[in-house]
Amino acid sequence: MDNESETQVDSSASGRRDPGWKYGRLVNEKDLNTIICIFCDKVTKGGIYRHKQHLVGGYRNAKKCRKCPEHVREEMEEYMSSKKNQKEQMNMGSEYVNEDLFGLEDEDISEEINSRTNITNISSGGSNRGGSGGRTFSSKKPRQKGPMDHFFTPNAKMVVQNQRSGKMNQTTINDAYKKEARERACTLITRWMYEAAIPFNAVTYPSFQPMIEAIGQYGVGMKGPTFHEGTMFMQSIDASSMIKTGEKMFELLDKWVEQVGEENVIQVITDNHSSYVMAGRLLELKRPHLYWTPCAAHCLDLMLEDIGKLPNIKRTLERAISLNGYIYNRSGLLNMMRRFTGQRELLRPAKTRFATAFITLSRLHEQKNNLRKMFTSSDWSDSKWAKEQKGKTIANIVLMPSFWNTIVFCLKVSGPLVRVLRLVDGEKKAPMGYIYEAMNRAKDAIVRSFNGNEEKYKEIFNIIDKRWEIQLHRPLHAAGYFLNPEFFYDKPEIEHDAEIMSDLYKCILRLTRDPAKQEKVVAEVSLFTNAQGLFGNELAVRTRKTRAPAEWWAAYGASVPNLQKFAMKVLNLTCSASGCERNWSIFENIDDSNEWLIGRMEDEDSHGGAQDDFVFDDDNLTWGDVARAAGAEEARFDTRARARASSSIIPPTRGIVSSSRTLPSYSLIDEDEDGDMVDSADEEDGEGYKCGDGNDDDDDFVDLEEE
Repeated sequence: MDNESETQVDSSASGRRDPGWKYGRLVNEKDLNTIICIFCDKVTKGGIYRHKQHLVGGYRNAKKCRKCPEHVREEMEEYMSSKKNQKEQMNMGSEYVNEDLFGLEDEDISEEINSRTNITNISSGGSNRGGSGGRTFSSKKPRQKGPMDHFFTPNAKMVVQNQRSGKMNQTTINDAYKKEARERACTLITRWMYEAAIPFNAVTYPSFQPMIEAIGQYGVGMKGPTFHEGTMFMQSIDASSMIKTGEKMFELLDKWVEQVGEENVIQVITDNHSSYVMAGRLLELKRPHLYWTPCAAHCLDLMLEDIGKLPNIKRTLERAISLNGYIYNRSGLLNMMRRFTGQRELLRPAKTRFATAFITLSRLHEQKNNLRKMFTSSDWSDSKWAKEQKGKTIANIVLMPSFWNTIVFCLKVSGPLVRVLRLVDGEKKAPMGYIYEAMNRAKDAIVRSFNGNEEKYKEIFNIIDKRWEIQLHRPLHAAGYFLNPEFFYDKPEIEHDAEIMSDLYKCILRLTRDPAKQEKVVAEVSLFTNAQGLFGNELAVRTRKTRAPAEWWAAYGASVPNLQKFAMKVLNLTCSASGCERNWSIFENIDDSNEWLIGRMEDEDSHGGAQDDFVFDDDNLTWGDVARAAGAEEARFDTRARARASSSIIPPTRGIVSSSRTLPSYSLIDEDEDGDMVDSADEEDGEGYKCGDGNDDDDDFVDLEEE
């Protein structure tokens, strides 16, 4: 132990950070190459790296230390492994690589990685650096690429042509390393092709080699394309003259299917405008082996829009927009708000107008207590804004119990739908295998948030069911649900659901052209349902919920090749056209959140009028209601009136079965134990706002925000 302590002091004094120095000492302080092991007194001549090989064992160049404690061995092995990964990262970006690099001390390598990256110019003789046997290691900084490189980087296709014509056959001292690096790259490319089930002859396509060359020209750290960036842009067309004509839109879509090749098209996605719906139906009639699908993100946004039109929710949105706009249009008041909220903003722009609305309501709810404290503080009461009529109105909104209670209601019904919107509009995974279950869970969450009280959510379910049944639901969604191993093996009822099975067979008939192959696909379904063949493999069972569905089929579907091809075709599909719109639309930078900054809704001046004004700020009674009650105006039959007259039995969403999984709760501070909205008298305390104890359930809505 004395030797070990002495060595540790010496290594610290000399500034050496490699942990290997703790377990060895130098024979000669001027020779860093010869080290004695403190456990067995074995002398190694190869620097600190060779000494660590001696401690760990298993290396040809060093005999294993028999007396090394196990914890020391593990420490050294872990350290060497991390350093090896670090060196490999450095090598990937180096133009020249020194094979003797691994003989250097690891702390020196760290410095090289952090400061120079490239280690070059190996020569015999010269000065001795680090006791490396008389070899000289000089280094140069990596060449940094700048904006001008854009103009001088050779075209990837031209580079490939020159390589094939033999114009770039010059050899360098790097050839040996480049061969090894190429083999490593080829291994990773091949592994990707295995997992994605890409035919090997794909590498013969003319576009393959220019792709590889372009990646090489980018250099280290290139981020691969996202799910939507894999989208191929073909052409921009001014369709303003034909947008309202279904036949014209059909001709346009059909032309592109013809150009791409019908055999290469599985799905055509458009938004839900009536002309697109007609065009999609006509396209399916003419092209029997593809599907037209409405954009799921657009359908969900329309659901949120319909919910936002309900009188009580619309009034709450108007108040929230007015509150937000008033604060954000006054810099002094905005700074005051930020002091009370801890620099948290109220506005949270999202991908669609109505997602922005409900996510911003979530932000407001999160800052409820802070806003109430602000509008009852001396900072506010002493300000000029507290004396303005508009300021008094805004303060009344913040201190109004019904405003916050309705926000809670809005979040309960919109939160699950915003999560589905994020799923279908995201880029992390193909959503086709998830949307069916996601809609099911969204409805389950809404039911639970109201403790099963149907009167509170039946209007919302009418809106959801209308959009799902008439617009959104398609056979592809049911087929993706059936083929997703994460859900299928947990829910035996899926196999016995007549509608799901009917949609599955519809997809098989439509997407598989050859009748003989159709029969083979159907025959192989039983192997999947019974978890036979590779489906019963331990790895397959263990990764049902951890791997993406299409990847899982690529890995374990070899025993059912026809069904495997069909499953991957379905599960790799998207559900939305929003990714394409983001990539190519000239309108992608238009701000949908302007109404939240202006302080009024877009249609506030053009719809409703005086009859929609509320008689009392804290009630839903309008002057139009008063006029109709007095017989001065004919009654209007709006959504709420129709909902009251409808049957109390709400039909389930088409084809959606009950979820057996436990979903997150949506109980909130503004409810009593029975799920009813809290009476305003019960909610208010003596100071006019509810005091937070830090243990409420406000966090239930935090995950509404976009990641």
